Amino acid sequence: MLIGANVSMKGTKMLVGAVAEAQSYKATTLQFYTGAPQNTRRKAVADMRIPEGLKLMQEAGLSHTVIHAPYIVNLGNTVKPENYPFAVQFMKEEVQRAEALQAYAMPFHPGAHVGAGPAAAINQIAKGLNEILTPDQHVVIALETMAGKGTEIGRTFEELAAIIDQVDLQDKVMVTMDTCHMSDAGYPVRDDFDGVLNTFDHVIGLHKLALIHLNDSKNPQGAHKDRHTNIGFGTLGFDCLNAIAHHPQLQGIPKILETPYVGSDRKHLVPPYGPEINWLKTGHFAPAELVALGATPLAEKEA
Repeated sequence: MLIGANVSMKGTKMLVGAVAEAQSYKATTLQFYTGAPQNTRRKAVADMRIPEGLKLMQEAGLSHTVIHAPYIVNLGNTVKPENYPFAVQFMKEEVQRAEALQAYAMPFHPGAHVGAGPAAAINQIAKGLNEILTPDQHVVIALETMAGKGTEIGRTFEELAAIIDQVDLQDKVMVTMDTCHMSDAGYPVRDDFDGVLNTFDHVIGLHKLALIHLNDSKNPQGAHKDRHTNIGFGTLGFDCLNAIAHHPQLQGIPKILETPYVGSDRKHLVPPYGPEINWLKTGHFAPAELVALGATPLAEKEA
């Protein structure tokens, strides 16, 4: 199983540190940002310790590196056209960084229309992708399914399909399915995931599915809020997410956890990924492991 989590690439350790963190969770794949997701400050490729990190990945049996694009880029904003050239240029550079890191896919939040309407945003996102993508790149841009918070684009498979239909280099663009986002957007992930997959296949095509963000949700279906929670601690539940992790139609597709750190307070937070990955590998849910670290089960949160 290709299972991993969002890890950190920062400081002086860079890729070496990210690989070591993933290895500590007994992961088989990994995701990271090339810098803080809230800004566009990035280190030079020469400082990322790439040869050492790639060697460690091979030794650790890690593959299918996923590099998440930062949230701050909004190709869909037609209200402030002055921001568009920078967004395109940054993403061009981010693709170059991903290529240097030998990444497999880049999850990308499509953007928000900020009041101009979905059609205008969809057209501009596709226009931006046509400027960003190149025939010789290996990393695919994986448009992410979104929860539908505010004016987000990507709340339906149809919106993602409308973007892809306008992209010239269609082999360079795929989709990231986020289980929390899809449920929050209104798709019946918990009760009929096979139906969700079937809908996706008819609207976009399963051959366009690059990876899964495997996250539980704090919210009921259709809440449009985008609030992740730990595996088995939310409204989707362990059985649902475990079935997705082992789904026969999704073999060979990386599953990445983006669940929140846990702890008694904000000053004492630790990553949950070691236990969560083990649960999904073995099919054995042991919530007491995270409760002991400060996680709160959904029933207690609602009480």
